[in-house]
Amino acid sequence: MYKIVNKRALNAFVSLMEIEAPLIAAKGKAGQFIILRVNETGERIPLTLADQDPERGTITIMYQKVGKTTLLLDTLNVGDFLLDVVGPLGRATELEGHRKVAVIGGGVGCAIAYPEAKALHRLGAHVDMIAGFRSRDIIMLEQELGEVSDRLFVMTDDGSNGNKGFVTVKLQELLDAGEQYDLVIAIGPLPMMRAVANVTKPYGIKTVVSMNPIMIDGTGMCGGCRLTVGGEVKFACVDGPEFDAHEIDWDEAMKRLRQYHEQEHECRMTFLGGEQ
Repeated sequence: MYKIVNKRALNAFVSLMEIEAPLIAAKGKAGQFIILRVNETGERIPLTLADQDPERGTITIMYQKVGKTTLLLDTLNVGDFLLDVVGPLGRATELEGHRKVAVIGGGVGCAIAYPEAKALHRLGAHVDMIAGFRSRDIIMLEQELGEVSDRLFVMTDDGSNGNKGFVTVKLQELLDAGEQYDLVIAIGPLPMMRAVANVTKPYGIKTVVSMNPIMIDGTGMCGGCRLTVGGEVKFACVDGPEFDAHEIDWDEAMKRLRQYHEQEHECRMTFLGGEQ
């Protein structure tokens, strides 16, 4: 059993939860994830480690309340317990040796981009952070992202914060101005990550994305999280979750992610009591 020691809403759709898990906190690194189960009848879902505190023995997750399990997770409060938390899983991000990096987060992907920027900042790299949201009212982690980056650019689709445009608009603007990056890290919805890859490819900039395919066991045994990368089958849980953005078969990845859309919607509606 894993005790919840802190919980707060980041916006109307995303919550932060800090959990006692000392063994994971001692070993977890940026880019890795955990798999949790809320109760005995619940499904197992992967969530990226947003932070870890070895001294306190806690890990931090951030989750979007979009499906049955994340809605169920959000019914828990400080003092409650999760049944299972397994991790750290996946490969940590390779961050050593980079001098100038653009870290790009889209929506809840900023929760995953945050530990990447934080680790790079601690290593002494120059970090430009580009965060994108649909509108001003769902912007989250602005202060935290600002503290771990040299420059923070917050974009909104509707321009309600004064900076209109997708994250790719700002990235292209920076590249056009002559900025030269050793690495670009993009984390968010698949279309956003694909668009970032399309921007950086003509410049030959190494670009890494964090993939979020359907995942079940997290050990490479089930094959549910398979992707085609560089013409080869890879498993996000053990080979990733981060991959070279220029080698991913994006069409296949998007098709597989939508494979159980109807079933996911049905489960959500059942949990909400038939609400539309």
